[in-house]
Amino acid sequence: MTQATLHYIADPLCGWCYAAAPLVRAARDVAGLEVAFHGGGMMAGPNVQPVTPQLRSYVMPHDHRIAELTGQPFGDAYFDGLLRDDTAVFDSAPPTAAVLAAEALAGRGLDMFAAVQRAHYVDGKRVADRDVLVDLAVALGLDRDAFATAFDAQDAAALMQHFRDSRAWLARVGGSGFPTFVLEIDGQRERLEPGRYLGQPDAWRDALRERLLKYSPSLPGASR
Repeated sequence: MTQATLHYIADPLCGWCYAAAPLVRAARDVAGLEVAFHGGGMMAGPNVQPVTPQLRSYVMPHDHRIAELTGQPFGDAYFDGLLRDDTAVFDSAPPTAAVLAAEALAGRGLDMFAAVQRAHYVDGKRVADRDVLVDLAVALGLDRDAFATAFDAQDAAALMQHFRDSRAWLARVGGSGFPTFVLEIDGQRERLEPGRYLGQPDAWRDALRERLLKYSPSLPGASR
């Protein structure tokens, strides 16, 4: 049976991954196409970033550009709250662990990833905090205790290995950053360029269907 997977190499604290969020939603609508998340660990381990005026000055122009290109919302709680909170820390590891926990528990990893992005960029929440992540899981309909157990079971060493594996994916496909999309059909891989589709999720969905048709007309999502 033909297998089609869109590998999504991304980070919950990556602004351009937030820009691509509508593309991920569109890809999930393509019949016969699985979307697989690979967390990049952009701000994990030694790359954890305290919120400073310098960080704010760096990310703000990108955020405004993303909003202009895609219409993705950014909240005052983010711009004027979180980005001015010098006690906050940007750490990709806890939210990525939450995504992996939600996937292991209920196959809801991508839903958790999207919830983390909204909580960060719109609501200005500290998505490195365990309590925030547990509340997000509950809002998705997951059982609080079951999710908390699954989250706490995420091993730090295994999480760092996950990040290394994701970076190895980038190297194999010639990717240079986040987000990177790789379409894999029966072992054939093609790195896709999402940039020109930002803000155009319907065109992205059509492009994915065209590629499925090219590689395997028998796939459900390949029908016109």
